[in-house]
Amino acid sequence: MDYIILDIEFNGRKFASDLPMEVIEIGAVRLNASLEQTDEFSSLIKPVYFSKLNSFIKKKTGIEQEAIDQANGFQKVIADFSHWLREREPFILVTWGGEDLKRIVFDTRMHKLDDSYWMAVDYFDLLKGFVRYKNIKNDMSVEAALLDLGITPTGSAHRALDDAIMTAEVFRAIFASLDFEQKQQFKDVYSNAKERRIVKNAVRAMCSQQVVPQWELVVEHYLTNKVPLTDPRKLSELHNYFIAETAVQPKVGPVVK
Repeated sequence: MDYIILDIEFNGRKFASDLPMEVIEIGAVRLNASLEQTDEFSSLIKPVYFSKLNSFIKKKTGIEQEAIDQANGFQKVIADFSHWLREREPFILVTWGGEDLKRIVFDTRMHKLDDSYWMAVDYFDLLKGFVRYKNIKNDMSVEAALLDLGITPTGSAHRALDDAIMTAEVFRAIFASLDFEQKQQFKDVYSNAKERRIVKNAVRAMCSQQVVPQWELVVEHYLTNKVPLTDPRKLSELHNYFIAETAVQPKVGPVVK
């Protein structure tokens, strides 16, 4: 089993826009079963939207406009990356959080490519693994995790390959404590963390007031006019989250569905 430590950079921005954010760099390192690095992948990607990098992104990543102008598009780079991944199998992707694979899936769809390969890939969220290892509640950056482990960060933060190499250092340091039963595959999520937190807090509030949690009450008193509920997929997802959260709370009485 190989471990592919993946990191991506995307052209996020500080201003609101209906145009999509896009992956502008993919970096990955391949570790063998002995956790030795055996290969690496690195490529810039020329975006379709906002092909001229703004000052925020240039300052954050250090990527030069000239380099982006000369880069291949997403279709070419993702094909090269897929080929590189398939050179040695089996493997599991290792990411710091869930955003990296999500952005690859979203860009694959934006370019009208088949996303089935990425939907079926197993990945392990090392950020969650680190949080479990340290028994903490708050997320942290790769650089902060390295410092916490007494490892001096190297390379340039917010460059994909350097971040992948630094993530690999965290991976090696806590490998023996990781539970790979926690691996997963990408799943579309239609609600965000804030919306799910509203549902969670609503259930807890009802239980603390000795009120039997009811989905209709959550919708009426906690979600209406606060969360857009026009997408039935989001509504169904939040309802399922409500059911799961209700199941772990102390029972007030018969739960009314």
